[in-house]
Amino acid sequence: MNTLSDSLLFLVIALPFLGAILAPLAIILLDRWGTLAIALFPAAALALLFQQSAQVQDRVAILFGFDWIPSFGVRFSFRLDGLSFGFAFLILFIGALVVLYSGGYMPKGARRGRFLLFIMLFMGAMLGLVMADDLVTLFVFWELTSIASFLLIGFDHEREAARRGAIQALVITGGGGLALLAGLVLIRETTGLSSMTELIDAPDALRAGTSYVPILLLVLAGAFTKSAQMPLHVWLPNAMEAPTPVSAYLHSATMVKAGIYLLMRTFPMLGGTDLWSTILPVFGGITLVVGATLALRQSDIKLMLAYTTVASLGLLVMLIGIGTPLAIEAAVLYLFAHSLAKACLFMVAGSIDHGAGTRDIRALGGLARKMPVTFVCAILGAAAMGGLPPLFGFLAKEEVYAATATADPIGIATTAAALVGNALMFAVALQVAVRPFIGPLPSGLRRAHETDVLVWIGPLILGVIGLLAAIFSVTTHQFISNPMSPPDPSGALAVDIALGFHWGPALILSILTVVLGALLFWRAAQARALIAARLTRIGWGPDRGFDQLMRGLVQVAYKVTIALQPGLLDVYMRVTLAVIVGTVWVTMIWTKSLPAWPDMPQLFFYEWAVIGIIVIGVLVVVLAASRLTAVVSLGIQGLAVALLFMLLGAPDLSFTQFMVEVLSVSILALVMTRLRLMPADKRPWRDMGAEAALSVAGGLGLALFLLAIVQRPFDTAVTDFYERYSYTIAHGRNIVNVILVDFRGVDTMGEIAVVLTTGAAILALVRIRAAKPDARHTRKRRRRAGELQP
Repeated sequence: MNTLSDSLLFLVIALPFLGAILAPLAIILLDRWGTLAIALFPAAALALLFQQSAQVQDRVAILFGFDWIPSFGVRFSFRLDGLSFGFAFLILFIGALVVLYSGGYMPKGARRGRFLLFIMLFMGAMLGLVMADDLVTLFVFWELTSIASFLLIGFDHEREAARRGAIQALVITGGGGLALLAGLVLIRETTGLSSMTELIDAPDALRAGTSYVPILLLVLAGAFTKSAQMPLHVWLPNAMEAPTPVSAYLHSATMVKAGIYLLMRTFPMLGGTDLWSTILPVFGGITLVVGATLALRQSDIKLMLAYTTVASLGLLVMLIGIGTPLAIEAAVLYLFAHSLAKACLFMVAGSIDHGAGTRDIRALGGLARKMPVTFVCAILGAAAMGGLPPLFGFLAKEEVYAATATADPIGIATTAAALVGNALMFAVALQVAVRPFIGPLPSGLRRAHETDVLVWIGPLILGVIGLLAAIFSVTTHQFISNPMSPPDPSGALAVDIALGFHWGPALILSILTVVLGALLFWRAAQARALIAARLTRIGWGPDRGFDQLMRGLVQVAYKVTIALQPGLLDVYMRVTLAVIVGTVWVTMIWTKSLPAWPDMPQLFFYEWAVIGIIVIGVLVVVLAASRLTAVVSLGIQGLAVALLFMLLGAPDLSFTQFMVEVLSVSILALVMTRLRLMPADKRPWRDMGAEAALSVAGGLGLALFLLAIVQRPFDTAVTDFYERYSYTIAHGRNIVNVILVDFRGVDTMGEIAVVLTTGAAILALVRIRAAKPDARHTRKRRRRAGELQP
């Protein structure tokens, strides 16, 4: 960070995290006023953000950050342009209102402080995500949003449903995050580019590469899990177990919009291909129609709104998949309209729950007289969600139909999906805005009342903003829509739609949407029963499939654990050695590095004699009549190697090898004499076949591995270094001694410490008189290992 501007922008990201740290203390010290104090953090960040709006409107990207892991070329860097500015505005603006809303909705005390800590952490994570430039920085904030959402969804962790919803969200979005990580690593490895800025400047680097398909699929996996595309949508409705402020924030400006942001950000580099234009419209269209249908099926207001969020996300993905400039503009407008409307309606749902004590649409009615302000908020939010004039949602819906209404088959299919989905969502919006407030007041709702001002001020502001954004559309487009949309090649403003009479296919489709939505609202009860019957007949669904998957995962893990962790030392040794031996063989075969048969060197007679001693020692070990003889015979090979070192002119190394072998054999012999083992392994050869095969494969594999190493060109760099500096630095002419005592002095001391510690531990173990274990179980295990003493 080199300028004051960079410092202020970094402060924009840091303020929510600072608010998270101070939230519990603010609630303890200031109680109700503590909520207002915490809301000042996103408000201040928003003010600092708008100081850069002039550059953003001129489409000048602002880059800031610092080196994070220079040795790997990783920077903690950020990019502020039109796209990140628009998302950051929604995150901070709606976030400030959600914090205020939480002050009236959440109970007093430590729970409110802890809740605000999680909300502010969520806000900071999402803000860092949309402004991240470096790919590693992007992934860090991406995963931080998953962790923060886990904490928020499972906030009421005493309830099993809340815990399940939190785990489900973490598993699905975390799995998508791992896929995204693989995609980002593949991008960096194949292109050498490590930031969004570099990728934006070289938009064809990914499309032209041979890894385009796997990169696209991995990035889409991350985006689809985060933005709840079918069939990965199930975590989003179950996230309604979180308190209502979480739902309002998660569904409008955070978590679910992360995937949409990623698709918009990577569209210049990954979009425009047949694969992109096929996968996104198909998944988006299906998600739109199915999500809206499931929304009409629900009777809980929060679940109704949750499924409409799924549908809206499908519409956004479908528009981004279409990929025309008009479709991207429509996605930008719809994103803005949906964020305002959905935050408003979720806050209304919480207000109804607080004031009436229920969210069941079938038990509500007549609340307009009891909760007039909430009723006004509901009308504004539902009108925006349904796309009625003069709300901003009307402009968004007009642009959506203008983008999809083409004569080609794809245009007809996407238009049909948009029409059906919007009509269903309009019916749901009417139910949320009309059913709870119109008609007779049920006897159980006589005590219903308007809630705290902090509860209704947020949805009222959002509803009014949705109205003013449409009335003053020029200003809205100037600050939000145009900077977020792709530039027009002619230089004209990309987005200029305003309130007015726009006769054409888009208006006809809008009118048809309203008519179909009104009919569905009129017959909502019958439609709900019909959809429920169909779902009952189908039976299985992704939500049940998730439970089956998790149960299967636990069962497989249990069986693998039982197989690999049976409590038998011989099994552990077999598995460990099998993995090592398999790794050696697979590596050599996969890399085609099996060595050639070496030329036998001219050996002296005494060298042949040492080799003969080694061979005799191996035979003695294999054919030994007792275990103690086999252990002692193991030292023959080590002593023979020490003899070879001495003959080849390395007496110091020979002495070290000799001492190690003597110490090892002594310790093993001591252990053998103190343990109650059979004098010899009495198992038949057929029972020892697996160990014999593993031993032969291991010995042969390691021998070939060593041969492959010595057949490679010898690099004398290390040898030259020690020859050059052993005397000048360490003042020793014996290079081996210098290496052990000076260059590797700490390592040598560590090795000595390990040997001493091991010896002391073995001595302590063999002197322990353990309590007698269960005889039958112990005899069974030791008989299987061939160690039982007769």
